[in-house]
Amino acid sequence: MESTKIDIGIDPTRIPSHVAIIMDGNRRWAVEHDLKYIEGHKEALKRIEELVDFSARIGVKHLTLWAWSTKNWKRSQDFIDDILFLFRENLHPDGIFKRVVEKGAELHHIGSLDRFPKDIQEKVVEFLKTKPKEKHIDLNLAVGYEGRDEIVRAVQKIVKTGIKPEEITQDLINQNLDTANQPDVDFLIRTGGEKRTSGYLIWQSADAEYYFTDTLMPNFTIEEYTKALVDYSKRERRMGGDSKKY
Repeated sequence: MESTKIDIGIDPTRIPSHVAIIMDGNRRWAVEHDLKYIEGHKEALKRIEELVDFSARIGVKHLTLWAWSTKNWKRSQDFIDDILFLFRENLHPDGIFKRVVEKGAELHHIGSLDRFPKDIQEKVVEFLKTKPKEKHIDLNLAVGYEGRDEIVRAVQKIVKTGIKPEEITQDLINQNLDTANQPDVDFLIRTGGEKRTSGYLIWQSADAEYYFTDTLMPNFTIEEYTKALVDYSKRERRMGGDSKKY
């Protein structure tokens, strides 16, 4: 990942610091191309690598990608087996995780790996210890993630400390979420045409701007991403304050 910044024609002050993406549409893309489902996921991985590099170069500091929901365990065994295969394949030295680290992304995991096979859990932990020589972006991988589950786990951690109810604050909850020490989401994007957030980053995206696109994730190119960012740059984020337009 080059440290050289690029100009995409947006005021740098209007580039979101934290972008979160719900990556949807891989299977539909595969069906449209008369391919096996796994090929849709492989194509989406190419877009991920491009988006991480591009995000860092335009000044996005944090990128959170939802790769696997806790609800996805309800899907067919063939689907689950394909996903586990891709995780194992990309946790190898020549996989996407190693490449993005080498290019300047610091990896963070949000969610729970409890239901994943032990070998995948161990490899993920190993990768999380690997730091880039020069960090350009924080990359959060939401794997085994669901927003309500995250909040429950945060509350459980707080309760275990024996803290009194009146001492619980928003800041305390923030510090016990999976994204502790990172800013809230500025811009949340969902590909694939669905217009819901499905429990993604419920707490962190309370004041985020939302963008829903019919574009399937394997087709969510840099050009499509730029369209979304331009849309974001035109919005007025009042955060409860008065509008400057009136």
